[in-house]
Amino acid sequence: MIGAHTDSPTLRVKPVSKKQAEGFIQVGVETYGGGLWHTCAVPPCIELGPAGVASVLLNPTPGFDRDLSIAGRAMVQTEKGDYLQKLIRIDRPILRIPTLAIHLDRQETFTFNKETQLSPIAGLVAADLNRTGPPPEPGPATPESSTTSNETPKKSFAPLKAFTERHHPYIVELIAQEAGVPVASVIDFEMILYDTQKACIGGLNNELIFSARLDNLGMSYCSTVGLINSLSSDTALDNEDCIRLISLFDHEEIGSNTAQGADSNFLPAFVRRLSVIGPGNDDTRTAYEQTLATSFLLSADMAHSVNPNYASKYETDHKPEMNKGTVVKINANARYATNSPGIVLIQEVARRGEVPLQLFVVRNDSSCGSTIGPMLAAALGARTVDLGNPQLSMHSIRETGGVYDVGYGVKLFESFFEHYSHLQGNVIVD
Repeated sequence: MIGAHTDSPTLRVKPVSKKQAEGFIQVGVETYGGGLWHTCAVPPCIELGPAGVASVLLNPTPGFDRDLSIAGRAMVQTEKGDYLQKLIRIDRPILRIPTLAIHLDRQETFTFNKETQLSPIAGLVAADLNRTGPPPEPGPATPESSTTSNETPKKSFAPLKAFTERHHPYIVELIAQEAGVPVASVIDFEMILYDTQKACIGGLNNELIFSARLDNLGMSYCSTVGLINSLSSDTALDNEDCIRLISLFDHEEIGSNTAQGADSNFLPAFVRRLSVIGPGNDDTRTAYEQTLATSFLLSADMAHSVNPNYASKYETDHKPEMNKGTVVKINANARYATNSPGIVLIQEVARRGEVPLQLFVVRNDSSCGSTIGPMLAAALGARTVDLGNPQLSMHSIRETGGVYDVGYGVKLFESFFEHYSHLQGNVIVD
C-alpha cells in the first residue's frame, strides 16, 4: 500500500463572505492548515463519493500580491428538485491580497493580522455599480411558493439569508456560469483561493520545478503513476499474491480527523473488505488480521531539501539534496513511522529499481513535522515507512522541487509494487 494526501494549506471563502471597505469589494476568507501566509499556499483534494468513487476538487491557495481566483465545488438544485455537486474553477484572476507599501510601514519583519489584513479585494464598488448585464435567470420553483388564484402570494420560508446577500452577487454569477445553471440554482459552495500562475520547469538546466502544491500532489502523482506502470505488462499479476493499492487522503494539513482523512476508518474498512476476497477464504474470522500482518505501507509525503541560505537549520549529516533521490524520514519520537526492518525492505526495492535514496532526521533542537504514517501504522498495525521527494519552500504558494526526483519517485513505487510480494518474506523479525 501507498498512502498520501492531496490537500495543502490555503484560504477558503467564508460562509458569509460579502464585504466592502473604502470603496473596495472584498471577500471574507478563513485559513486552512499551516501555510506560509505571507506567500500563501494551495490545495486540491480528492473527495470520496458513493462506493469510494473519487472526484477531484481543486482546493488551491492565496498569496499577497498574487493573481488569485477561486475553485472548488458548488451544490446546485435541478429542475426536479435534486441537489447535485458541480466542480468549479474560475480560470482568470479575480482576487488579490494587497500588501501595504513600505513607505507607510517600515517593518523589519513582515507581520499582519490574519482576520483583518488577509481579505482579498475583488474590485471597486463604483465599477460594480456601473456594470451592466442580463438579469439573473429564475431558478427552479419551490413547493412552498405555490398559491391559489384567490390567495396573496406567500413568500417561501428561507432558513438562511439569500445566497446573493451572503456572497457578492457577481461572484455567485461567475460560479453559476461555470456550473451551467441559473444563479438561483446555486444553493451552497465550498470555494478555495488559488494562484493562477501555472507550474513551470526552471533552473539553468531545466532541472527544477516551480509550482504550487508540490506538497503533496508530487507524491500523489508519483504513487498513482507508479501503480499504473507496475501493471503495464499483460503478465504483471500472473505470479502476484498481494493486492496493489494506493489511498489518497484529504485533510492531512488539519489533522486528518475527518471522514476523508487518514485518521478515519476508510482504509481499515477497505482493507477488511479486500481481505476476504479470493479462493480459500472460507474462514474469514482472522482474514483481516492475517492480511495486515503481511502488509506494508509507504507513507508518501514530500520531504525537506537542504536550503543553502539556511543550512544551519538542518542536521549536519542529514541534508537531503534535490535530484538525488527519494528521502527516507526517521524520527526517534515516532513523528515518522520508519524503522530498521522497513529501511531494509525499501532499500532492496530501490536497489531493484536502481533508485537512489537519502536519509533525513531533524536536529535535536528543532521541531519535527509529521505525516499520515504514524496514525495509519497505529490503526492498521502494518509495517510502515515514511518517505518523500525533497523540496524547498514547503507550504509556500510557489514551491520548488527537482525534475529528476519525480522520475525517481515513480520508479521507486513501481518497483515496490512489482517486487514487494517476493521481498516481504525475506525480512525476518522474530
